[in-house]
Amino acid sequence: MATFLIGIAILIVGGALYGRLCEKVFRPDDRQTPAFSKQDGVDYVPMPKWKNSLINLLNIAGTGPILGPIQGILFGPIAFITIPIGCVIGGAMHDYFSGMISMREGGIQMPEMIKRNTNKGIFGIYAVFVCVVLFLIGVVFIYTPGDIMATQVLHTGGTVSEPSTWIIYIAIFAYYLVATVFPIDKIIGKVYPVFGAVLLLSAVGVFVMLFVKAYPLVNVWDSWSLNGFDFGAYFTSERFIPSFFITVACGILSGFHSTQITLVTRTTKSEREGRMTFYNMMIIEGFIAMVWAAGTMAMIGVGAAESGITMQMTEKGWSYFQEVNGTLQQISATSVVGVVCRNMLGPVGGIIATIGVIILPITSGDTALRSLRLIIADTFHIKQNKIIKRILLALPVFGLVFLVLIWAKADPNGFRTIWRYFGWSNQTLAVFALSSIMIWLMTNDRKKFLWIPLIPLTFYAFITSSFILSAQIGFRLPLTVAYPLGAVFAIAVTGFALYRGNKKTAVSTV
Repeated sequence: MATFLIGIAILIVGGALYGRLCEKVFRPDDRQTPAFSKQDGVDYVPMPKWKNSLINLLNIAGTGPILGPIQGILFGPIAFITIPIGCVIGGAMHDYFSGMISMREGGIQMPEMIKRNTNKGIFGIYAVFVCVVLFLIGVVFIYTPGDIMATQVLHTGGTVSEPSTWIIYIAIFAYYLVATVFPIDKIIGKVYPVFGAVLLLSAVGVFVMLFVKAYPLVNVWDSWSLNGFDFGAYFTSERFIPSFFITVACGILSGFHSTQITLVTRTTKSEREGRMTFYNMMIIEGFIAMVWAAGTMAMIGVGAAESGITMQMTEKGWSYFQEVNGTLQQISATSVVGVVCRNMLGPVGGIIATIGVIILPITSGDTALRSLRLIIADTFHIKQNKIIKRILLALPVFGLVFLVLIWAKADPNGFRTIWRYFGWSNQTLAVFALSSIMIWLMTNDRKKFLWIPLIPLTFYAFITSSFILSAQIGFRLPLTVAYPLGAVFAIAVTGFALYRGNKKTAVSTV
């Protein structure tokens, strides 16, 4: 428990100090924001800080801060330290500067930010890359809540042949379409505060019960074994570096966030609201990640025989198991959420948590597809002032999403394949954003602070490249080869950012 509390302290104290530093470096002022200068009643709409903050939290908090830490804690109590440190100096910093630069530059989307700060070649790669990622998010964040609703709420099989499965998916599609094409304050601005309350209450409830029921949590200085499961063995066999940082994702840093934050830059009334709306909301997401990591470790400590969970090796690796009627049954990471909440919060809390897990991916999927529509519109200069234009642009995208969803549902390995590529590509997006942030600082008289984005940029360039080089979904190279190549890639990316920043600075001073 002590390591968990140290991690919470790092998150809160470190977030307060580092967030203030980031704000000091950016220098927010009282200039008019895009919410006023470009107000159009659709995407550029002034909204209050509390509402923008909740919207941003739900935009960025998909299933990542729950399902990622549920799997990431298997690497051991080191997760209680790496999650908050990464969140403070990586994820929250990334979110803050992405949002603030977008707001300062007129509410631009990330592709335009990349274009302005890098070059046409990098912009072209990013534009295709981000559209693919947002598209995959649309697929997985329809599949996930639909599957949970079918199997855990309606207690059906959730199979491709059951009509109820497709009724659920079509209902989610209908909401996504409405949220994608209608003004942001009419749909998203109305329902997100309610969703935000469910999300926060669930996390706070689990956090409180960790102490009330005094669940066992392993410390970094203790033996890394708990109730028969050896976290140390998992740490070694599953390759902590790079796998842990791809697995946890949103609880530490996520490139997807930068695509969502730029939506909120168009509704923020003042630059001075940025630290709360962008930086602090990522700190809250880090807290949610810490809570679910601790809750999962606690359930391993309780054990399957006492209504908790246990871990066993299967043909496909380590898997979660729960005891049902005296027999161990393999369960998914999603089902672990129900185990945690039923044990800690009781039947009612379990229902609330299930609703929360259904809501989270939906509230990220709708804005992902909204971002995709806006990026396509901005890239091809398609005006979005009329609803018919927004519908005509959204319908082809939704049609392709539905086709991929059918394939993912019909193929036993379809969803797993999509999710793994999404996890890697999501972190790779952050490399583009961090490079852009670094170049922006260099060209805006803040060169002495370039180390702020430089640290996570170099680290994640190494993590993402070494992962895809060594992973089963990638090139399957041994780590002895993947690590050196990853280091070379990280040096090359950092070198390019420095070169580009110095070149732009020299041009601007001529």
